Order: sequence, then structure tokens, then C-alpha cells
Amino acid sequence: MTLAPPVNKISLFPRYEKYLESEVEWIGRIPQHWTVSKLGAVATVKARLGWKGLKASEYVDKGHIFLSTPNIKATEIDFQNVNYISEFRYKESPEIMLQSGDVLVAKDGSTLGICNVVRELPAPTTVNSSIAVLRPFKDVDSVFLYYFFSSHFTQNVIQRMKGGMGVPHLFQADLRKFVLILPPPDEQRAIVAFLDRETARIDAMIEKKERLIALLEEKRTALISHAVTKGLDPTAPLKDSGIPWLGKIPAHWEVKRLKRIGLAIIGLTFDPADTANDGDGVLVLRASNVQNKKIVFDDNLYISMEIPESLWTREGDILICSRSGSRALIGKNALIDSASAGLTFGAFMTVYRSPYNAFLFFVFNSPLFNYQAGAFSTSTINQLTIEALNGMEVPVPPIAEQEEIVKHLNGQLSRLDSAVVATEESVRRLKEFRSALISAAVTGKIHIGGCYQ
Repeated sequence: MTLAPPVNKISLFPRYEKYLESEVEWIGRIPQHWTVSKLGAVATVKARLGWKGLKASEYVDKGHIFLSTPNIKATEIDFQNVNYISEFRYKESPEIMLQSGDVLVAKDGSTLGICNVVRELPAPTTVNSSIAVLRPFKDVDSVFLYYFFSSHFTQNVIQRMKGGMGVPHLFQADLRKFVLILPPPDEQRAIVAFLDRETARIDAMIEKKERLIALLEEKRTALISHAVTKGLDPTAPLKDSGIPWLGKIPAHWEVKRLKRIGLAIIGLTFDPADTANDGDGVLVLRASNVQNKKIVFDDNLYISMEIPESLWTREGDILICSRSGSRALIGKNALIDSASAGLTFGAFMTVYRSPYNAFLFFVFNSPLFNYQAGAFSTSTINQLTIEALNGMEVPVPPIAEQEEIVKHLNGQLSRLDSAVVATEESVRRLKEFRSALISAAVTGKIHIGGCYQ
């Protein structure tokens, strides 16, 4: 079975005149003059099983760069946010002292298969045991090898391998057996020149669109922040709220603690034995079900047990992530709608229930809530306790004004959100095209030709 590139635009590029069967299931036909090889025949593959007892306590403030998998990104190698080791530790493993042209592949964990090429070394550098170093021989262009490894086809093979593993890991022997499709050296260089130029162009477009998304998100935050702290009437007289970080608010508004206007309810504690098969019990909402301020059903957990009435979600509840391994997730929330009502929620989640939730949902997604959530989250345990949530202070306009603000924000944010969704879709398509272009070029599905040298 041949895996076709995911973007139809690839069909607009010219093809080679003659093809033959590669006898490689996931590649199919290749240009007649290309060859099939194994990685181990055209490059050395070096990696370490551990690091001779190296401990984090041995890291030094200044020394030789010690890369780990978070430093190997799809678009670059991060040589800045790194650990450093001594010269002795660097030199005791010369086979993985990096050189320009080395291809680095993450061989462990969730980033399995992520790769990049060392185009320039800022300082003496080595890698930890989670990274394999591929060093191609004379007739193989290192950047071509990088593009081949980052292609849709090779990554698909890695993912298929990963699916059958308990703990994802690529052994050196596995890597040496990887099949490569190689054009002649001059054609490799032509393909590299083409892909360098075209991926840079695509990356620039992606970066521009991602900046636009960031600006739209900033505008979204600013709109919410102004509406929930100053209201919609620019002529309304203001008063000092008495809270330094809140500043002035409309004179007829009040500032109240959340415990005075609603009820915070911690989620359900249950035993793993209470879990049920999909659809056989009640769905438990967790942090993974809260995405982009909405409830999604991509990662569902069901339980089968008696649930108190207070722990059933109700339409209009605000579901809040109140405990997490990541401080950034504390305070993440969503408004319960008709589709997510009648469920329950886990112990690391909190529901806030009040008559003012339509307005408070915007307060909960403003900087003034994020500030308080961050302040109450401790460094040892990232959590937002019931006591901390109840102690938060929020501006409270009259009900009629709350309704006006909610209506205004829903209209304004709907247009902004539509623009964000459209831009995100454009980014997705660009990334898909980039991936397809690389795959087609390095497997001979399109003919780059001498004009791109």
C-alpha cells in the first residue's frame, strides 16, 4: 500500500518520466535511477544507553552544551535553553560529540521521531541518551537525510512502530534498518535547495498567521477585560475599587467575594475500580475535557457509582480546573451547556454555581481572574482550593447591565473567534502542504529538476 501525500496541490508538480517498483510497501514506485538502501549502509547511528551514571547534580553553569529531546524541535534545534556538562563528561563519549551535518532523532517517549539537522554548532555539544545521532557518509547529503526522516512517510512508519510499544523507544538496530530512497548526490542537493527555499517561504506565512492569531487573542482578552471592569458606558462615573490590581470601576458597581454570590463545589472522588466501559456509566468531566473555553468529548472517562445530586453538572455551571501538574492549567474553565449538563466532574475540578454565571464566565476568562488564580496556586502543589476560589474578589454590575455586557461580548467575540478559527485552518493547511511537499520531493513523487539548484 502506498501512502499518498495528503494535499492534492502536489499533483500540480511535474513527475519523472520513468518509475519502477521500489518493493517498499510504504513508498511504492520511485524514479528509475534512484536506489533503495538501509540507513545503516549510508550513515553511522550512534546513541547512548544511559550516560555512565551522569546525574543532574553534575550539570554546570558554564560548560559544553548537553541537548535533550525538548531541544529537538520540528523547525530548529534549541541551543539556548539547555543544560551544560563538564569537559570531562563531554569527551568521555567522542562518538556523540556533535558535528555540523549530524541528524538528530528523538528515540524515546512522546516526541519519538522528531528530528532536525545540525546546520551550525554554536559551541561544543553532545546529546543525552534519548537522542540518536545519524552521521551520513560522503554520498548522502545530511539535510536530505533530515528531510527524509521528517517526511510524512518516515514519520508514519515510526508511528506504526510506536503503536506496538509499551514504552515508545527506537533502538539503534531499528534505526539502522530504516529504508531510504536515494537519488544521486547532485539531485539530493537540488532537492535540498528546493525544500530549504519552499519550506522557509511556507514557514514565513505560518509565522505571519500565527502572529495574527496572537493579536486576535490579545484583542479578545482586552475586550473582555475592559467590559467586565469598566462596563460599556464610557461616560459612567468611576470610583476606586479599593483593590490595587483592579483599579477603578463604575461607581454603581459593587466588588464582592465569590463566596457571597455563589457556591463552589469540589468534584467527585472515586476509585479506579469504579470506572466503566465507554457509555456504560456516567461521563466524568476532567481537565482534558476543557479546551478553548468549551467542553469537548475527546478524552472520556466513565464511572459506575452513586453520585450525589450536587455533583451532577447543570446548564450554566462554570467548570474549573482546580488542580493540575501544570500551573498554567489552573483556572482553565468552560461554561456547561445543554450537551454537557447531567454529567459529573472529577476531584481535580470545581464547579462554580451562581445566578450571575453568564457574566462571571467572562470574568473567569479575564486577567483579573488569572491573576488571582496564579496568586493562590502554590509552588509545591498547583491547585486552586475552594477557600481560595471563594475568597476571590470580582466586580458585580446590576443584573440588567450584566445582561447587556454578556450580549455585547458574545457578539464581539463571535466575530473574533470566527477569524481565529479561519486563520487556524489556514495554518493547518499550510503545515499539511509543507509536510506533503517534503514527502513528495524526497520520495520522487515530484521532479524537482535542475532549475531549482
